[in-house]
Amino acid sequence: MVISRKIELFTDGACKGNPGLGGWGVLIKNSNILNELKGFQQLTTNNRMELIAVIEGLKSIKENAHIEITTDSMYVKNGINQWINNWKRNGWKTAAKKPVKNKDLWQELDELVQNYSIKWIWVKGHSGHPGNERADQLANEAIEEFQDKNNTLSL
Repeated sequence: MVISRKIELFTDGACKGNPGLGGWGVLIKNSNILNELKGFQQLTTNNRMELIAVIEGLKSIKENAHIEITTDSMYVKNGINQWINNWKRNGWKTAAKKPVKNKDLWQELDELVQNYSIKWIWVKGHSGHPGNERADQLANEAIEEFQDKNNTLSL
C-alpha cells in the first residue's frame, strides 16, 4: 500500500454535565482543504464524545493516507495505544476486573484504526493550539445548536 498524503484530524469532545448534553467536533486538514464535522448526543459523557469525535473523523476518510490525530484526551490516546490490548486479552475487563466503559466505541475505534497508519499527538486542552481550539469550538457549537433548536421548539 502506497500512502501518498498526510491527513490531519483535530478532535475534541465536550459535555454540559457529565453525564449531560454532549458535543463532538473534528477539524480535518487534507492538503489545503479544511473540512469540519460536528454532532451531539443528549445524554452522554465527555469520554464518549472524545471517542466519537475520533471515530467520526476516521469514518470520513475515504483514501489511503498517513493520519495524524491530535487530541487533548489522554483517555483516547492511552486507551487505543496502551490499554486496549489488555482489555481484549482480559475479555473487555479492566485490570480491576470491571467491565471496560464505552466498550462499544472502543471496539469500533479498534476496527477503524486497523485501516490506517496513525500517529497520535496529545496536546493540552485550552492551551491555544489552533486545531484543538477549533475542534473544541465545533463540539460546543453542536451543543448550542441543539439547545437553540429545542428552545425554539418549546416556545
